[in-house]
Amino acid sequence: MRANSVLRGAYKNIIVDNPIKSVQLVTLDRPKALNALNNELMAEFNDILNKAQSDGEITSVVLTGSDKAFAAGADIKEMKDISFVEAYKRDFLSSWNLIRDFRKPIIGAVSGYALGGGFEIAMATDILLASESAKFGQPEINLGIIPGGGGTQRLIRAVGKAKAMEMILTGRMIKAQEAYDRGLISQVLPNDQLLPAALKIAEEIATKSSISVQAAKESINAAYEMPLSEGLRFERRLFHQLFATNDQKEGMSAFIEKRKPSFTNE
Repeated sequence: MRANSVLRGAYKNIIVDNPIKSVQLVTLDRPKALNALNNELMAEFNDILNKAQSDGEITSVVLTGSDKAFAAGADIKEMKDISFVEAYKRDFLSSWNLIRDFRKPIIGAVSGYALGGGFEIAMATDILLASESAKFGQPEINLGIIPGGGGTQRLIRAVGKAKAMEMILTGRMIKAQEAYDRGLISQVLPNDQLLPAALKIAEEIATKSSISVQAAKESINAAYEMPLSEGLRFERRLFHQLFATNDQKEGMSAFIEKRKPSFTNE
C-alpha cells in the first residue's frame, strides 16, 4: 500500500510518503533508539504537520512507528542535564502542542512500546489503533519526574482518575486489550493488519467534505474544555456555519437524489 513517492532523504528521523493520494503516512524512524523523541525528531514532525496543514491535497495524516516501538518516550540522554531555569525559559516540551492544534485528522497506529512521550503523542492523535503487541505506559515516575507532554491531562480523560493515578504513580504498562477495554484506543488488530486498517480509515475520511471533517474535529475537541451548555452552543454554531458551504448543498442534494456526493471542499 506504499506509494512510489517516499521522502527518505528529506528528514533524518522520519519517513514520509503518500500511500493514498490524499493521505500522508508519517513513520517515526530512529530504530536504534526505539524511536525516542528527541528535539530533532520533534522539529521534523512539526515541520511535516505545518506543511500538511497548508497542503490542500492532504486530508489526514497516519502516524506510526516500527513493529517493536511506536516511540519509547522522550530522549532521556538529551534531557538528563537540563536545569530548571533552562527548561522553564525554553518552555521545554511546549513545541509538542502543535499536534493538538493540527486541524486535520491524525490517525495513530501503534505497535510495540508507546511509553512516556510516545504514549502522550499517541493520545494526542484523533483516532488511535493498536496492534496486539502494543504496550502503553507513563514510566516517568521511575526517573524522578512526571509526564510533561500531556500525560496527566489526557490519560485521566481517557481512562478515568483511578486508572490514570495507578498508571502514572506506579509507571505500570497496560497491554492493547486493556487499553481497548478502557476506551483508550478504537481497535486492536493483528500486527500485519494495523497499518492497512489505519489507512483504510484515512481513505474513508478522504471521501467526506474536508470542511465538515475539520469542523467535527474542532467540536469534539472543544468538548474536553467547555461546560456542556457552552459545548452545545459551540457545536450548534459550527452546524449553522456549514449551511454556508457548497458541500452542504451537494451532500443533501445527493442524499435526496440517491447518489454519491461529489464534494469540492468549498
